[in-house]
Amino acid sequence: MALSQTNGNLLRTRILPVNTNDLGNFTDRQTLETWELPADQSSIEPLREAALHLRKSNTPVGFPTETVYGLGADATRSDAVEGIYKAKGRPSDNPLIIHVCDLTMLRSLVERSGQVNGNAESTDPIPAIYKPLIKEFWPGPLTILLPNPQPSKLAPEVTAGLPTFGARMPDSPLALSLIRLTGVPLAAPSANASTKPSPTTAEHVKHDLEGKIEIILDGGACQVGVESTVVDGLCDPPVVLRPGGVSIDRIRECEGWSDVVKGYKDHSELGSNIPRAPGMKYKHYSPKAKVVLFEAASQRDTQAGQGMKWGVPLEAWKLVKAKEKMISYLGLENSEWPINVGIVTTKRWLPFAGFHLAKWSRNGNDGCLHVGRREKLETSNSFAMRGGELWQGRALPEATQETSNWWKDAPMANPGSTAHPHRPPHQNEGTDVDYEPGYSDEHIADLIEISLGSKTTDIAHSLFSALRELDQRGVDIIYVEGIEDEADIAAAVMNRLRKAATVIEQ
Repeated sequence: MALSQTNGNLLRTRILPVNTNDLGNFTDRQTLETWELPADQSSIEPLREAALHLRKSNTPVGFPTETVYGLGADATRSDAVEGIYKAKGRPSDNPLIIHVCDLTMLRSLVERSGQVNGNAESTDPIPAIYKPLIKEFWPGPLTILLPNPQPSKLAPEVTAGLPTFGARMPDSPLALSLIRLTGVPLAAPSANASTKPSPTTAEHVKHDLEGKIEIILDGGACQVGVESTVVDGLCDPPVVLRPGGVSIDRIRECEGWSDVVKGYKDHSELGSNIPRAPGMKYKHYSPKAKVVLFEAASQRDTQAGQGMKWGVPLEAWKLVKAKEKMISYLGLENSEWPINVGIVTTKRWLPFAGFHLAKWSRNGNDGCLHVGRREKLETSNSFAMRGGELWQGRALPEATQETSNWWKDAPMANPGSTAHPHRPPHQNEGTDVDYEPGYSDEHIADLIEISLGSKTTDIAHSLFSALRELDQRGVDIIYVEGIEDEADIAAAVMNRLRKAATVIEQ
């Protein structure tokens, strides 16, 4: 617990564990009209405490959804919504998404839509264009843009002055019951300090906002791992404003959405205009360390980039040159060496990004990089993590040279150099895992490698946790292996990574 002085009042941050076995259900899952609390309400006592806090306080509450942890406040009160901006350090011209527990609550916020995108007026105030999406994806990681009636029940700070507001129904019984108990929609961006990686556990929230909020509801790790997809069906053609947990291909399968177009960019859209959706204008999802993102080999536009799909050994030699102050490289040349390096692998890279056994010939001298002293590192996350030491040392022994001869025809990593993307035989750990440096060898870096696996859903689930883990371990630079983003949730993964990146290598 932490104490912090805010407006003269001491805040104490508490994590309240929640038993998620039975937290409620819809009276009719097909209509989503009404969310009901469980008959046995002993499991929702922490939610009652949080709901009372939300009704009476202007300090937001951290709570889990299926995507990421949210920072919730009463969306109908300006003072409460301003508490979100204050806790996060978030710009006030960035709109917030509101979360509802059922369609009854949503309808109470929307005026009759009239003629919207070819949909004739009906007695239902929810625009007809959204009905197929609601049927298919709610509750779930999809946010829809709706007309904001005047006068509006929502605090003006929610919309940041826009004539629309974003709403979604989270696929989390905990979140739905919290909203129901509070009795009002909750404005809830991700529960992280602004621009930092989104939180997927209660501990992530505590790390960023300890002392700034009082209550964090702990419902375990989030399942999706990236935020919701945001769509605008009030324009023609409809638009995806932010990629997320629902892919554009799945949206196109819904009636009225076959011509939906991409309306987002993979970089911060700076300027004076208010963004139509969260995550569009400012640099988001970024750790403290420099992030070097390598596009998937199939999407790189250089021959060298396509040829080095198994790793990026040249980056290790850039570190060597920066240590020797031969090049300027992301400010690392002025660092205290050895530095700390993070590596995030996904589908193809070799262990430690191919740094191990990378060779170099310069001025007639042969050199070789070695990753030795490897060890498994403990983590509470679901991904595998290990450490190692990167050393610049003697060239490969003759026996090892022979096992690596099949690389002699590999694409040149850089015209004029003799560096090749080295892949140890059978993708094993190499021949000198137990490498011990000699007296003349140089310790370049301490490495931390995180493997997210090859499944896109696993990568999405663990991405933010991996960036946070490396941040907390104090790395100076992070190398990330990108993935193809043509479809599925991969588009959301790469959108977040491109926004986090200091450098994107093609």
